Amino acid sequence: MWTVLYIAPSRSVAFRIRNFMEAEGILVRLRPLGLRTNDHSAEYEVLVTEAEVEEAQEVLNQALQVRQYRELRTK
Repeated sequence: MWTVLYIAPSRSVAFRIRNFMEAEGILVRLRPLGLRTNDHSAEYEVLVTEAEVEEAQEVLNQALQVRQYRELRTK
């Protein structure tokens, strides 16, 4: 069964998360939410298998920490 791990604010963010997860060996599906006017502005659910949800949460937290660190360094 698939479980929602994260709701990405855009397609590009969802794809970056998917690529990061897949690089760590985690299966990922993306599912657009609601009505959208163009494919890039829609929110997306990032789904992982129930068996991998804990590992995926750890990987996502690492990815978000790296992103925040990079943003701080560029300010």
